This record gives sequence, structure tokens and C-alpha cells, in this order.
Amino acid sequence: RMRERLELYREKVTDQYASSPEISPPVKEQEKKKKEDEERKIAESKEAKKEEKKMDMKTSFTEAVWVSIDIVLKPIEDRMDSVLGMTIDPFTDHYYIAWLSLVTLAFNYNTWFITARLCFPYHTESAIPYWLTLDMLADLIYLTDSIIFQPRKQFVKGGDIIKDRVMTKRNYRDKGRFKTDIMSLIPFDLLYFQFGFKSIFRANRLLKADAFFEFSDRLESIMAKAYIWRVMRTIGYLLFMLHVNACLYYTASHYQGIGQTKWVYSGQGSAYLRCYYFAVRSLINIGGLNEPHTVFEITFQMTNFFTGVFVFSSLIGQMRDVIGAATAGQTYFRASMDNTVAYMVTNRIPSLVQNRVRTWYTYTWDAQGMLDESELLDKMPLVMRTAIAVDINLATFQKIDLFKGCDQQMLVDMLLRLKSIIYLPGDFVVKKGDIGKEMYIIKSGAVQVVGGPDNSIVFVTLKAGCVFGEISLLQSSKDGGNRRTANVKAYGFANLFVLEKKDLFNILVHYPESQKVLARKGSQKYKHNPMFTIFAGCFHLMTLDWWMSSMTLCNIHCPIYPSFCTHDKTPILSMSKCQNTVTHRAPPT
Repeated sequence: RMRERLELYREKVTDQYASSPEISPPVKEQEKKKKEDEERKIAESKEAKKEEKKMDMKTSFTEAVWVSIDIVLKPIEDRMDSVLGMTIDPFTDHYYIAWLSLVTLAFNYNTWFITARLCFPYHTESAIPYWLTLDMLADLIYLTDSIIFQPRKQFVKGGDIIKDRVMTKRNYRDKGRFKTDIMSLIPFDLLYFQFGFKSIFRANRLLKADAFFEFSDRLESIMAKAYIWRVMRTIGYLLFMLHVNACLYYTASHYQGIGQTKWVYSGQGSAYLRCYYFAVRSLINIGGLNEPHTVFEITFQMTNFFTGVFVFSSLIGQMRDVIGAATAGQTYFRASMDNTVAYMVTNRIPSLVQNRVRTWYTYTWDAQGMLDESELLDKMPLVMRTAIAVDINLATFQKIDLFKGCDQQMLVDMLLRLKSIIYLPGDFVVKKGDIGKEMYIIKSGAVQVVGGPDNSIVFVTLKAGCVFGEISLLQSSKDGGNRRTANVKAYGFANLFVLEKKDLFNILVHYPESQKVLARKGSQKYKHNPMFTIFAGCFHLMTLDWWMSSMTLCNIHCPIYPSFCTHDKTPILSMSKCQNTVTHRAPPT
């Protein structure tokens, strides 16, 4: 049989018109199947059209309802536009965050007092009016949030921030939060007339929990020390768990009979405080409680113990994580400092050097809260780093005479290459004869240009905002043009921004016009004024060879910063009040 089939298939391969050995289905059956398929497709299309009609009717009815509601609410919304604006940015608008705090307060009122009123006998005739007033106030806050604030929240769609009121309102109504907000506002309180004043009918108000968690997230994002709120929130969770247990204990005591056994609540004193005290001792497993006797009491107490172990272990772990995150930076600082000290001790570094290293660690951490600012900035996108750099240093760069006329984008690129370095009192920033590879901007503190046999003569003091060493960036090593010609040391603690020569050259490759401007200015300054450069109100010492060779001081004081007086063509080393001359120029070459 297999051979016969093989021969048939061979014949079919060679002859394309050969017929298949299988029996073809009858023509009538094929037509019948086609008709059945067509009828089924027609029926399905009819059902789909019916469903579409139903959906269209439902959608049109829903839209008609919302249009009528919008017409009613439009006067209120228009009045609030002048206060809140057409829409609200939920991440940065402080008014919205303040409103969320009020909604959170209303939610906490319902969360704590609904459970307390449900279990404890607080619905007395004299207290009911106060409870009704507070309940209505909380409901009014819920209603205002759902009508005024939530429909105004901006949202992101396809990368675009949607600020159109109609679209923000539609987005809110399509989200699940809108449904929970509506359910939390259903007035089951009307059942008071039928069943009496019972707080169980307000249990749906607890569905507003999203507002609490949103407030928590927004508050953390704007707080400088978010761990404070995290600790407070964790403590709140702990207190609420004790509150719930106190309510359950009173309910169990009422079920057993108030004062019937030693284990239940005795009925003396404040019921809530006594039950809360029991909950603290029971859940925290302090001990010293009366022994349960009945099966119900034993079961309740065992459940308390197991719940306390689970809940409090979770809360303690959460508290540990919060505190650990809050002190992570301090822990990193201590670990780095301890490792460095251990290294110095192992290698028998002199005590003087060890003390200076400790001082640097301590001051750096106290001054900027981190050891290296670049570690934090590197994690940010380029746009954020650029914005921070521009806000901090662009104004200072624009005042530097050397960089005037350069491309603004080149200055921004230079700002991104700056590195922050802290020098201790007495540390030499540059020394005479060193190769000049960096320029410095004083962020805070001061530096002094010193000279003399033991560097005891202070020529000038440069303070925050001043720049020095910029000419060395543009001079080549030919003829020693990039050699430092003065000693500059830190006067107190000095925080300097440093720009290296290689970074500047890498930037100038992309800005040929700015490169020509800097080259021209650099050659002019070095050729015509090898001693000093004054710009942006700062005095910068460039070459001290001539000064060091003639240390004769001028006794006639000058009215501006240290310069050269034409009285006897000698340098002035201090602030002065010259009344004989006001002409200043470069020293003789």
C-alpha cells in the first residue's frame, strides 16, 4: 500500500494534472458549509450592531448627565478659576498640597473616629449634634475635592502635559479613583432615620485612602528631610494598630460582660484609655496582664500575641529602613573616613598629616553634605546638570574679561566641566614654578597671593567670585609661558571650582571663533601686562619676577586696589588713600 501511494505521489510530481487519491467531498456539503458560515457571520454582525447601539445609548446618556452636571457646577468652577487657575500641577503646586493635607485630615478623622464610635459608647444625646457637625464638615471637604480640585489635575499623555480643563476633567472621570470618590460620598447616613445614629453607615468614607497616600508622596517630594515625615507616618501606623486593638478589646469585653471577669475591661475610668493601655501591653508583649479564663478570652489573647509579633516586627523593620535611608550619607561618610584613618595608621602616616585629613573630611561633609558633588550630579540628566551649573556659576563666568565675546554655549559647556575642591587653611593652591594646567574660581572662602623668603608677605587677598590662573590655560609650554609665577595659598577654608586645560581644549575644538578670541586676548594680556590682570573687580597676580627683584614699597597710598603708583613706579601692597596721584598703569618691563 505504501508503494502504491509512493507511485501516485511520484506521478503527481511529474504530472501536475494528476488527481489526488483522496476522495473529494461532495459539492452539496461544501455549499452547505458556506451558507452556514455566511449565516453565522450575519448573525454576529447583527449582535455587534445591537451592542454598539446599546453602548452608544449608554455613552450618550452618560455624556448628557455629565453635561447637565457641568452646567450646574460651572458658576462654582468659574469662581475658583481666579484662585486655582484653569488647571493644577499636582507635583509642584503648593496650594494643592496644602489642600491635600486638609483632605488627609478629614480622612484621618473618619478613620479614627468611625471605629471608635462604632465600638465605644460615644453616641450620647449631648454628643450627637457635635458628631453630626464634624461629619458634615468632613463630607464637605470630600465633595469639594471631587468637584473642584481633582478635575483640574494636569496629566501626561504621550509625553505631553495636558492642561485643557475638558480633558483633565474627562481623565479624572475615566479613572478608578473617581469611582471610589463617588462611592465614598454615597449618603448612607440617611439610614440614621431608620436604624438610629450608628457610625457603621459612614464606613464608605474610608474609601478616600488614595488622598492620604497621594499627600504622603507629594509631601516627601517637597521636604528637604523627607525621612522626618516617614518616621511620623510609621509611628502613625503603629498608633492606629493599637487603636484598632483597643476597639476590639472593648467589643470583646462588652461581649463577655463589662467587669464580669478579671480579664475584661472593669468599667472604671476612661474606657478608651484603659483599653488602649491593654492594647499596648498586649500587642507589644510587655506582659503583666490578667490571665484569660474562658475559651473566647484565651483565643482573643493568643490572636493578640501573634498579631503583635507580626505587626510590630514589620513596623520595626520599616522604621529601621527609614532611619537607615536617612543616615545613609552619614554612614558612607563615617565608613570612608574610618577606612582612610585605618590606612594612614597602617602606613604610619605622621600625626600632623592625619589630623589634616580628618579636618578635611569633617569640613567637607559639614560644608556640602557629601564628599564629592560630582557623584550626585552624574546621576542627573544633562539638562538638570546644565540648569544647576548655570544657576551657580554662569553669572561669574560672564563677568570674566577673558571670556567676554565668547559663545554663550561654550561657557555653559565649561561650567559642566568644573570640579569642586576644598582646601584647608594654609594649603597651597598653586606654587611658583609649577606647570599651569588649571584655572580657579573661588566659590567660598578666600586665598592669598604670598611671596618672600618664607611666604610671609601677602600681596593680595582674593575672595568669593574672583578668578585666577586663567592665563595659564592659554599659554603654551614654549619659553615657560605656562609656569606659575606666584604662590597662592588658602586663607581659611576655601572652596574652589577648578577647570582643567585639557577640558578647555576639548571644548574649544567645537567653537573655533571663541578659540580665536581667547588666543588673541591671552596673548595681549601676557604681552602687555605680565604682572597683573584686573577684571570683574578682582585683582589677579600673574608674574612676580620683577616684584620680587625690587621690594621697595611706596609710602604714598593709592585710592583703588593694589596696583602701581606713578609717584615712584613701585608696587603698592595694601589698600590705600593716595591724594597725590590717581593715575595707575602697568609696571616697567
